Amino acid sequence: MAGGDVVVGGASGLIGSALVATLQQRGRQVRRLVRPGAQGGSDTIPWDPAAGTIDAEALEGVGAVVNLAGKAVGPHRWTEAHRTEVLESRTRSTSLLAKTIAALDNPPSVLVNASASGYYGDRGDEILTEDAPPGSGFLAGVCQAWEAATAPASEAGIRVAMLRTGLVLASSGGALGAMLPIFKLGLGGKIGSGTQWWSWIDLEDEVGAILHLIDHDRASGPFNLAAPDPVTNAGFTALLAKALSRPAALTVPKFVLRTALGGFADEALLASQRLSPVKLLDSGYRFLSTDLLGALQVMLAA
Repeated sequence: MAGGDVVVGGASGLIGSALVATLQQRGRQVRRLVRPGAQGGSDTIPWDPAAGTIDAEALEGVGAVVNLAGKAVGPHRWTEAHRTEVLESRTRSTSLLAKTIAALDNPPSVLVNASASGYYGDRGDEILTEDAPPGSGFLAGVCQAWEAATAPASEAGIRVAMLRTGLVLASSGGALGAMLPIFKLGLGGKIGSGTQWWSWIDLEDEVGAILHLIDHDRASGPFNLAAPDPVTNAGFTALLAKALSRPAALTVPKFVLRTALGGFADEALLASQRLSPVKLLDSGYRFLSTDLLGALQVMLAA
């Protein structure tokens, strides 16, 4: 079990803020990595991934580092500048942390680093365990480079766990937060054919899995963070509409999405990733939410 402080990068995001709150509720000391211009304090550590700087001394003796930092992928068209920012915001932050903790006299016992289900690309109905090879496309390439950037830490003997996270569901934000206003008006519907698999995970399970990986001494390598029962986009649409007691008979044509969003439409909304969390289950994690309708109903009632 990783004792000591937990350092979190990307602590202000949807997952990061929930993780910090849960750690604090459990009595763990948390220190947030903050960028230039952000409000500091005794619980913060300054860093600037773009400039390659971090207060390395402040990382001596911490128990665990969790890195969730990265520029949001969408939803909008991917310009070349945005693609570069998406890639570099992930690889630079990860590389900076991995190299820094690898050189410490008293390094953390574990680095838990974000990745994404985009690692697998568009794979149709194929069931994807952590042993599946990477896919093709921009997001798959980003995820491969992102994970590779953790290498200095693992080469120094630090345990590294990588989070190939699916669609994180929370009524307070993220993809579901963006969909809710549309579906509440009865204007929701499937995307394209709706046959693409959407691997989802409740925010509470996302945080629970991260905590499990921090404290499970033998958990290393990639982990699929997705509920054991993924659904197709059409299935997701129907269950969200049912949870809201609204119709969802519309269809968003592929060409409309591709015209408006370009590569983001093809690789994020229309891509099919049917994840199976084999390693996470084998390590002993037990999901709190495996039924999508039940999970949505709980979220919407909160």
